[in-house]
Amino acid sequence: MLQPLKIIIADDHPLFRQALVNTLTTQFDQPMLFEAETVTALDEILTQHQDADLLLLDLNIPNAHGFNTLVNIRNSYPHIGIVVISGQEDKVTVGKAMSFGAAGFIPKSSSVELMVKAINAVMAGRQWTPPGCEDLSAITLDSMSSKIASLSPRQHKILMMFADGLLNKQIAYELGLSEATIKAHASAIFLKLGVHTRTQAVIAMSQLYLDKTPLTAEVEQV
Repeated sequence: MLQPLKIIIADDHPLFRQALVNTLTTQFDQPMLFEAETVTALDEILTQHQDADLLLLDLNIPNAHGFNTLVNIRNSYPHIGIVVISGQEDKVTVGKAMSFGAAGFIPKSSSVELMVKAINAVMAGRQWTPPGCEDLSAITLDSMSSKIASLSPRQHKILMMFADGLLNKQIAYELGLSEATIKAHASAIFLKLGVHTRTQAVIAMSQLYLDKTPLTAEVEQV
């Protein structure tokens, strides 16, 4: 007997989440649905349900840091299909999402029929992009984005915690590691990115933000 689809919905808008729940419930056979409105809640669900089939991810979920959460989940849970659902529907955003490992991209303006078509395509092992975005070959990642995408899941998680302003001792507590281990990871991150401080690393990470607005807030240097 086939197991029901296990789908995670990560979006901070309750009405849109409910609309997705209604669509998935009526269009698929008794799917198991889990909802997250923050990255923290999403991390908890992923930890508890690592066998999830599909993640529907809003790029603007709080603390997502643009494409960074997509990159982190893609590296940490490579077996989970990720479909980005976004109100930003330009070709560059679609192209970058696919380059960072999304299996599909659904504009929030899409019809129910188109959303179901996209999800079915991804569940069948195919990539899916919205009409008009079939050829994304001209969309390439810049050097720094590629370097950030190459970080290990643990390194990328720590980099995101740097961006959230957490101190080394706070990160160590959250991850169950020693401060010395966090400093060692920080050194490895700096080396990979070609930077020397946390501030520079966080500014580099802003290359993966949707608006690419550099961060100016001061963060602890290591």
